[in-house]
Order: sequence, then C-alpha cells, then structure tokens
Amino acid sequence: MKRIVSACTAVASVVFTGVMLAQAPAAMTATGPGVEAQGSYSRLKPNVIKAAEKMPAADYQYKPTPDIRTFARVVNHITEAQFHSCGAINHTPWDASKMPSDTASKEEIVAALKASFDECDKAYASVLDGELLQVGQAKRSKLGIAWGNVSHDNEQYATLSLYLRLKGLVPPTSEK
Repeated sequence: MKRIVSACTAVASVVFTGVMLAQAPAAMTATGPGVEAQGSYSRLKPNVIKAAEKMPAADYQYKPTPDIRTFARVVNHITEAQFHSCGAINHTPWDASKMPSDTASKEEIVAALKASFDECDKAYASVLDGELLQVGQAKRSKLGIAWGNVSHDNEQYATLSLYLRLKGLVPPTSEK
C-alpha cells in the first residue's frame, strides 16, 4: 500500500510540475517605471527620426506663420533638449558647438538629431527606479528626467506631424 501511495504521489508531483511549468511564462520580463520609460522612449524615437527624414530638405525652413518656428528649429530644439536631459543622466557636459544652425542642411540637422538619440540610448539603458543625481542646484531622479524627455519629445513630435500635414505629407504614426 505504501508503494502505491508513493507511486501515486510521485506521478501527481510530476504531473503538477508539468502543468505549472506549462503555465509559467517563457521568460521573466522586467517591470516598473524605469522599464515603462524605456519602452515609451523606444516607441517614440523612430517616429521622431522618420518625421525629420520625411520632410523634404527644401521645406526645412517652412513655418506655418511668420511668428512660429521653422521645421528645422523644431528638430534642433528636440536635439538640444535631448543632449541636455540625456547628457545630465550620463554626466556628459553639454557642448553647444555640436549643434547645427537652424539654417544648416537637412543632413546636418538629422545627423545631430540621431546623435542626440545615441546619447539618450545610453541614458535610458541606465535608468533605474529611484536613482537620484545632482542637476544644477537640484537633486532629480534619472527616471523623472527620462519621463520629462519622453513627454517633451511627444509634444515636439506633434508639432513635426502638424508641419508634415500642412505640407501634404502623412506623419509616420499615421502611415498604413
């Protein structure tokens, strides 16, 4: 009788373990605010770059009204903000000499934008929940700076999308 009980227990254990393993996720994935910021950034990045690439070079000086920024200025603004924010996370000092002028060629402006995303790629890879750093006179979390950058880039992407639409072009997020 003990053998039957032992055998039944062994079989039940094997079956139960197999069922549990079959229901377990294939791999554990990281979660938390830092991972969410990284995900938002990685989904936004290609849209900003595609928008900058999509606008024809001849339209980089386009502005809807005289008192609004040119398309080139909006792209350069994103670049500057990213070098500031992501540079702070990476402890990389801001170097304004790397910024093209608003009248530079499309190629120069897009190259600088991509370089700012390279800086941000490093920054977002280092974002941990709750990690603090000194930024000027204040202590800020890397996560707070990262989310601020995502928020800012989303706002600026909306502006780029509007300019594209006004020129008869479809923004990257609306392409089919």
